[in-house]
Amino acid sequence: MTAVDVPVASPTDASVVPVQRPQPPVVSPRGAPVAVVHLAAEYHPFARTGGLAEAVSRLAAFQAQAGMEVAAFVPLHRTVRDEAPDLEPVGGPFAVQVGPRTEEARIFRIAGAGSDPAAPRVYFIEHAGYFARPGLYGEHGADYPDNARRFAFFCKAALTALPRLVRTPCILHAHDWHTALAPVYLRTAFAHEPWSHGVQVVLSVHNPGYQGHFPPEVIPDLGLGWELFDWRLLEWYGQVNLLKGGIAYSDAVATVSPTQAAELTTPGGGFGLHDVFRALGPRLSGVLNGIDQHEWDPGEDTQITARYTRDDLEGKRRCKAALQRTFGLPLRRRVPLFGFTGRLVQQKGLDLILQSTELLRLDVQFVFVGGGEPRYEQALVELAAAAPDRIGVQLDFTDRLEHRLMAGADIFLMPSLYEPCGLTQMRAQRYGALPIGRRVGGLADTIDDGVTGFLFGPYAVEAFQASAYRALAVFADQERWTRMMRAAMARDFSWERATATYLAVYRDVVASAGRR
Repeated sequence: MTAVDVPVASPTDASVVPVQRPQPPVVSPRGAPVAVVHLAAEYHPFARTGGLAEAVSRLAAFQAQAGMEVAAFVPLHRTVRDEAPDLEPVGGPFAVQVGPRTEEARIFRIAGAGSDPAAPRVYFIEHAGYFARPGLYGEHGADYPDNARRFAFFCKAALTALPRLVRTPCILHAHDWHTALAPVYLRTAFAHEPWSHGVQVVLSVHNPGYQGHFPPEVIPDLGLGWELFDWRLLEWYGQVNLLKGGIAYSDAVATVSPTQAAELTTPGGGFGLHDVFRALGPRLSGVLNGIDQHEWDPGEDTQITARYTRDDLEGKRRCKAALQRTFGLPLRRRVPLFGFTGRLVQQKGLDLILQSTELLRLDVQFVFVGGGEPRYEQALVELAAAAPDRIGVQLDFTDRLEHRLMAGADIFLMPSLYEPCGLTQMRAQRYGALPIGRRVGGLADTIDDGVTGFLFGPYAVEAFQASAYRALAVFADQERWTRMMRAAMARDFSWERATATYLAVYRDVVASAGRR
């Protein structure tokens, strides 16, 4: 019998049980399964500077587990080869034209990848001149001057490769300004391609503070017509705004928390694009990010000194002592330990912390982990040098140290100027480190004031210090503090919840395309 000689049962044969195939999570109006393709500048663990990498990779993974066909395109940064030295090419080199330049791109994937249907397929786009650099976006606190060209090439190469690697219909899910040119190119340069008509676009805005602003001269350099330099498309106060252009050409726009979605439509929270976000109406949604609760589980974590659960917290005391030893701090169990980990940039509220001189002089301990702007790095190093028995600093970030900080800290600092979603406040709660955060964005959506953490309103030193004193007062009442720890550790921040919400967004987009 050949491979095509498959016997077909008669409809009257009662002994034959028809195979029940699961319904794809998203289907087109004609009943075809819809794939999803993520475009991102970062993807955990291969390339990252912050929460974007983890958010994209976890979303892709959980979507694949939910039964979707999922692919992701990522630049082949230098760090990719550090994490995945065993790469194999996918096809041969191909030409990519961006403006007056035609350059060569290649696609790679991890050797042996693709055999697991419940895992996303990750493709890396190679261009040594653009991506094999020490930084993802720049070095020494300065952006690369050719970032517009670098990410334009990435978007154009991904769209060129898409029809031979992913079937349509599909959702093209772009992330942040680095990929915002993808919907622009899809509806202009690729509009004549039949496959492009089966692609709908969702653009996720993870951090609206970064929009991709460039001078008008980049328009021809990116292969765009001057008609796109229009206030309804890419023009923004005399500059090119790539994020704005991506929004204009997307079928739906998502941001990473419900509160952030509301803030984006206000003059104070829209970063100059509030009218653009407001005009989206129901096409703008806020989908709260999640965390991998299997990875961030102190009861199973192999990277911390001692495991613990909300029913048995003894291990957290040992983790605190280990963190104190690591940073040369006295082993004082009853002294509250404040932790901070993240990028050392203005957004994260470093100015509030550094200006809180009263708090910094108290008989408490602080541990800061992370790198960023030199002015903040220098200020923290000077603080630690002046009070080495109370303040510890490490500017080199590692995954293991972040786990150990969450496990050892009593209080987690996140007084952000703005915070679209944030992941560290979720991790902190899972580890019983109660967060202090501003009532903005995802912090307002994930911290229950007085129950799982502490919130404050105005971006002011007085408001931040008042919330810190409130936390210290509760810490002095160990019975109440333990109740709050256990409530925080019981919170559900799973990606399964976020995945279900994104599926609803995708279905709306596909249904709207069918009506059009």
